Amino acid sequence: MSFEILKNKIDEKNNPTVMGLDPKLDFIPTSILDAAKKEYGDTFRAAGEAIFEFNRRLIDAAADLVPAVKPQSAFYEMYGLEGEIALKKTVEYARAAGLYVILDVKRNDIGSTAEAYATAYLGATKLFDHSEKALEVDSVTINPYLGTDGILPFVKTAAEFERSMFILVKTSNPSSKELQDLVVDGKPIYRHMGEMVEKWGSEFIGESGYSPCGAVVGATHPAQLAELRVALPHTFFLIPGYGAQGGGAEDVKAAFDKNGGGAIVNSSRALMCAYKGKGDDDNFEKFTREAVIEMRDAINTVRGK
Repeated sequence: MSFEILKNKIDEKNNPTVMGLDPKLDFIPTSILDAAKKEYGDTFRAAGEAIFEFNRRLIDAAADLVPAVKPQSAFYEMYGLEGEIALKKTVEYARAAGLYVILDVKRNDIGSTAEAYATAYLGATKLFDHSEKALEVDSVTINPYLGTDGILPFVKTAAEFERSMFILVKTSNPSSKELQDLVVDGKPIYRHMGEMVEKWGSEFIGESGYSPCGAVVGATHPAQLAELRVALPHTFFLIPGYGAQGGGAEDVKAAFDKNGGGAIVNSSRALMCAYKGKGDDDNFEKFTREAVIEMRDAINTVRGK
């Protein structure tokens, strides 16, 4: 199962963190932007080349420290086809560096459309005489609010290709309470959703005790995080909201199981942009490494590692 792979990578590096790769041109050092613009002009091509160069150097800086990266698809899509090319190159580069790749797309639909999404991200596309993977990622994020028929195609494909998914349960944004905290039949909706995640993956539990159906639970809601960890014993957690959104090590402490596993914590801007304000933009990798180590050590302290 895919989460066995992720668990092993976390154990090897003693680091339950994932580096988010959510690039905007504003985040990229001027030297990289200037080189791309000089070569390709004020174009989408220049933006795509700059994004990949930034990502490549971030991966090189942290690949020996982190087990995984998480590109957020929207930050590439807004740069058109060239952004999508940069995303594909980033995914391939990260996997070549031995990293687990979580693609943050939050896709879903019903019926044949859900099957097509599952094929695009987790499976293999049938061409004329053979099948081939369109994008080689290990895991994707899924929006579950269309119900079971929008989830089962992902579960089936993930099981077949040893991939995984993280399903939105309790998200980190402040307004998540408008829907996710509503009480239905005596329990908040996020609890109902968490229980559905447990059920959807129950047939495919791996050696580590986790199914391929993970949950997205925000670091900005530590009480709910603790509640859900107890309620969802077979669910691996992806925890956004650390760093720039205000979550810290103590907030994520309850996400880990009794062995200090079962969760991975994401930070994007705090790692990518760690160089900002330091007066040494050309050596941004140094500041990213320092931020990764600081985050790793803080989280390892609270999880007893």
